[in-house]
Amino acid sequence: MLDFGKTVTGRLVADQLAHALAVKDRKSPGFQVMDRDQARAAALGAGYQGSLNMSLQETRDLASAIGCDFFFTGDAQTLRRSPSEGPAYSEAYAAIYLASGRTGKLISWERVSVHRPDADAAEKALLQKLAEPDVFLRYQKVITRTQEDESAERAAAVETTAPIVEVMSDDQSNEAMDVRAPRPFRRLKPPYPETAARAEVEATVDVLIDIDAGGEVGRVEIARWAGYGLDQSVIDTVKQLHFFPAMREGIAIPMRVLLRYNFRKPPKQDR
Repeated sequence: MLDFGKTVTGRLVADQLAHALAVKDRKSPGFQVMDRDQARAAALGAGYQGSLNMSLQETRDLASAIGCDFFFTGDAQTLRRSPSEGPAYSEAYAAIYLASGRTGKLISWERVSVHRPDADAAEKALLQKLAEPDVFLRYQKVITRTQEDESAERAAAVETTAPIVEVMSDDQSNEAMDVRAPRPFRRLKPPYPETAARAEVEATVDVLIDIDAGGEVGRVEIARWAGYGLDQSVIDTVKQLHFFPAMREGIAIPMRVLLRYNFRKPPKQDR
């Protein structure tokens, strides 16, 4: 369990989640929460500054430094809101990220939020919500299912022969080999989801896609995640693309390419 920002709410949320996930009084074989101080010290030693927009390699490196299979991180704050209509209120929220140290993938994300007339009441209600009994069970199920899926993927990788797909590099060697990268018929812009808009999130999502010799999209994998529905927005958009295939010496070839999408909060509309 890593930090949830430098605010008082962030510290209390991290403490509450760590407590909710503690297993000393629960029968939960194979599930153990690491000491928070040790995990934080290891993360700081690895240079982690609280990013919520990480690549798969960065995530794996961080988990390796901590010595864990999964880790939680996120952001939590208590803010005063003044809507254009209705009375002002306080919002306490926690954006909770759960990442796999084996694959580097973001396996779970959610934003828990409560509204109350004042800040203290909002913060207290948020902590109570995170203390509900189903919190532990929900995350335990996610972790258990992910372990099973990752094990099945490793077994499948050993048993099957993966198709040969050339990786598009960023250097100029492809030009020397007379290799042309795939080009989309038309470019599509992933929609900025409402979940991200409400939080005014800005992030970069990288996605690896396999494009076959016919120019059709095959395997799709997020290579830099962001949460807030941005990853799924990119996946849904990429799956709609069609390409002129990559070419080598005039012959169409399959190729894996990295696409990058930058999300910026939309400008506020004048009323």
